[in-house]
Amino acid sequence: MRKNILLFFTIVFTFFAYNGIAQKRSKEKSRIETTYSSESPKLVVGIVVDQMRFDYLTRFGNHFGEGGFNRLIRNGFNCRNNHFNYAQTSTAPGHTSIYAGTAPAVHGIIGNDWYDKESGQMVYCVTDTTYTSVGTSSDAGEVSPHRLIVSTVTDQLRLHHQMRSKVIAVALKDRGAVLPGGHTANAAYWFHGFDEGKWVSSSYYMDVLPEWVKSINDSRNIDKYKKPWNTLKNIELYMESGPDNNPYERIWEGEQSPVFPHDLPALWFRNDQYEVMKYSPYGNSITTDFAIAAIRGEQMGKSGPTDFLCISYSSTDLVGHEYGVNSKEVQDIYLRLDLELERLLNVLDQEVGQGQYTVFLTADHGAMHVSKFLADQKLPGGLVEREGFDPAIEEFLKYRFGTTDILEYHVDDQLFLDHRVISNLDLDLSEVQQIIADEILTYKGIDRVFTAHQLLNTNFSSGIAGLVKQGYHQRRSGDVFYILNPGYADYDEVGSSHGSPFIYDTHIPLIFYGKGIKRGSTVRRTEITDIAPTISALLGIAFPNGMTGEPVEEVLK
Repeated sequence: MRKNILLFFTIVFTFFAYNGIAQKRSKEKSRIETTYSSESPKLVVGIVVDQMRFDYLTRFGNHFGEGGFNRLIRNGFNCRNNHFNYAQTSTAPGHTSIYAGTAPAVHGIIGNDWYDKESGQMVYCVTDTTYTSVGTSSDAGEVSPHRLIVSTVTDQLRLHHQMRSKVIAVALKDRGAVLPGGHTANAAYWFHGFDEGKWVSSSYYMDVLPEWVKSINDSRNIDKYKKPWNTLKNIELYMESGPDNNPYERIWEGEQSPVFPHDLPALWFRNDQYEVMKYSPYGNSITTDFAIAAIRGEQMGKSGPTDFLCISYSSTDLVGHEYGVNSKEVQDIYLRLDLELERLLNVLDQEVGQGQYTVFLTADHGAMHVSKFLADQKLPGGLVEREGFDPAIEEFLKYRFGTTDILEYHVDDQLFLDHRVISNLDLDLSEVQQIIADEILTYKGIDRVFTAHQLLNTNFSSGIAGLVKQGYHQRRSGDVFYILNPGYADYDEVGSSHGSPFIYDTHIPLIFYGKGIKRGSTVRRTEITDIAPTISALLGIAFPNGMTGEPVEEVLK
C-alpha cells in the first residue's frame, strides 16, 4: 500500500515537473521569438547605388516624388558628410568596405582586378574556377568570395543566429552580390546578359537554382524591358544637366549621336543583346523585380531572427561611364531609380510590415565630371596619356639602372617592381622605389607619388596620404603609387570615371531608415566603414572581425 502511494506521488510530481519544464521552454521560445519580432528588425535591406555622388540627392531632389529618396531622407537619418576613407574608389573595394566595416588595407579587396604577386598574373576580385556556374552553361558563375580575407556584417548575423538568419545578395554585377553576401550567404545572384538574359549563381552557394528563380528565368518577363529608353519627364524640364547632344558622351554602336530616345531594340544585336539593358534604367528595374521576388520567394522577414537582403543597383554606374556626370541620361536614370525605390519600399511595407524593417542606402563610390568638360569650362582638368607613360618609365629605368626588368607590372596607378631583379642588382628596394617615384612626379598630370616603404613606415593618418595608406595592403599592393591631378583622368574624352581619393569620388550618400533608426541628419564626418558597425550595434551582434569603423551613435534610437 505504501509503495502504491509513493508511486502515485512520484507520477504526480513527475507530471507537474515535466509540465513546468515544458511551459518554461514554451515561454523561453516565445520570449526568443518576441525578442526577434519586437527588439530587432525582421529584415535589414542594404542598398548600394553604384557611382552615386552625394549631390545627386540635392541636384535632382526637386524631381523626386515622396515615396523614394525623399521618404528615406525625411523619415530616416541622413549623413550628409559621408566619405570613403581610402583611395581606390571603385566597385569591389566599395561594396566590401560597406559590409566589412574596414578599408582595403585590412579586407584585401584592393580593386576590381589587381596584379597577383604570387602567381604573376592579373586576378579578378571574385573569380574562382574551383566552382561552376549555376543557371547558365557559360563561365559566369565561376566565382566565390575567397579573396575576401575578413568577415562581413552579413557573416556575423548568420553566425550570431547559428545560421538561421537568411542572407540573400542581388546585383547585375557578380562582385556587387558576392562581396556584400560575405562568406556565408545563403545565395548571391547576378544577371548574365548577352544572348541569355538570366539570373545566375555559383555552385559555391547551391547546386541548382531555387524554383522561384527558375520561374523568373523561364517566364521571360525581362523581355518587357526590350524597348526604347526615353526620358521619364519632358526633357526640357531637365535643367539640372547639360545639353542632350554634347561631345562628352559615348555613342552606341548603331547610333548617330548620343541623344534620346535610345532605341534598345534597334541597338540590340550590335551591342551584345541583353547586355544593352544594363546600360539603361531597365537594368535597375530588372534588379528591383528580382529583389522583390527574393523577398517573396524566400519569405524574408517572415519568422525567426533577422534576415538580410543586399541589393546593388549597377546600371547607374554603367550609364555614368557612358554619358558622364552632367548628362541627361544620368539625370533620367536617377529620376527613374527614385520610382524603383518607392516600389521596393511599398513591397517591404506589405510583405514585412511598416516599422518592421531597416534600410540603409549608400554608394560604392562617386564620380568625376568628364575631364574634357572641366577643361572646356576653364576648370582644372585634362587627360593623362597612358600610352606615353610606360615607354617613358621604361626609358628611364634603362638609363638609370641599365634594365627595364625592374618593372614587373603597371596597373591602376600602381607599379609592381621585381624584387628579385632588384636584389640581384644589389640595389636597395626602398631607394629604387623612391628614385622611380621622383621620376614619375615630373610627368604631366601627376599630383603626388608614394612608395610602399613610405606607407609602411610613416604614420599617415589624414589627407590624401592617409587615404592612400588605408588602401595599401602589404601582401597585395604595389611598390609605387601615383595620384593624378584633381580633375584629370587617364581614359578617353567621353564618359565619367572614378577611382581617385578626391572629394568627387569619396563623398557619397548614407541614409538609414526604419526600425531602430532616429529621424534627423548630421554634417559630422562619417565614413563608409561606419555602416557595418552601426548595423551590428542595431542588431546586437558581434562586429565584423576586421572592423575599423565606428557606429554612428546619432543614428540609433
